[in-house]
Amino acid sequence: MPPAAANKRLVVVSGRSGSGKSTALHVMEDLGFTCIDNLPAGMLSGLFEQRDLEVELPSRIAVGIDVRNLAGSLDRFPGILDALRAKGVQCEVIFLDASPRTLIRRFSETRRRHPLSSDTVNLKRAIGLEARILDPIIEVADRRIDTSNMTLHQLRDLITKQIAPDSAGVTAVLFQSFAFKKGVPEDADFVFDVRCLPNPHWVPELRPLTGNDHPVIEFMESQIEVAAMLADLNGFLARWIPAFLASNRSYLTIAIGCTGGQHRSVYLCNQLARQFCYLRINIQAQHRELQTE
Repeated sequence: MPPAAANKRLVVVSGRSGSGKSTALHVMEDLGFTCIDNLPAGMLSGLFEQRDLEVELPSRIAVGIDVRNLAGSLDRFPGILDALRAKGVQCEVIFLDASPRTLIRRFSETRRRHPLSSDTVNLKRAIGLEARILDPIIEVADRRIDTSNMTLHQLRDLITKQIAPDSAGVTAVLFQSFAFKKGVPEDADFVFDVRCLPNPHWVPELRPLTGNDHPVIEFMESQIEVAAMLADLNGFLARWIPAFLASNRSYLTIAIGCTGGQHRSVYLCNQLARQFCYLRINIQAQHRELQTE
């Protein structure tokens, strides 16, 4: 194993234009990574070649690779990644995406030009074409993050907690609450629907509160159905989370949804995150509908 490559970590950040790649790279830089944006895929291998013995290679590198690569160069990406791993480089590929409607809205708001749009290619067609070009990266991605319903704050928080240097090599399990009326998280590995449970929304004094607040917690803890649901989810996940850990899975997202994402799903996510702390892995709870930019 070449000493120049051993004990090195490479995080490739890719995704469709407008999905949040620049934000993710800025967070990685804040976390101590050496960051390079818009690197041609063919130059990845050269990042870990020690040409000057007096210059020490960075131990953590984050690289942004997107559709601006030369035509056909992304087809070689999976092979380049395999070669780096064979040299001892710990490689992770993070792919950010969003729905076409969200991407069109973001480009309209910022008035930026899509890299593939032209006088003959409109924005909608450019977004679809971009996904096809990036397919070689999508196929080998370790983690796909749907940013359609994320604020910049949420994306920064997710990158910080799940891809931070001190979590390298450890499975990160995210319990995420959400509102079904705003869409199911597309990057979820498990989705559980808790809309059948008693809803604090219909108790006037609880309506403006959330599942983080003590009066709502007391209400939820008083409901037999809630205790039964929590026990069933705990039993299912206690059996299957270790199976994912054993398969060297880097990320696992468990989404809990209710109608508005304010009370029931928030409470259950918090409870499950606490219950699985005994696994001594990177356990996080995130509440999609409660965070603001």
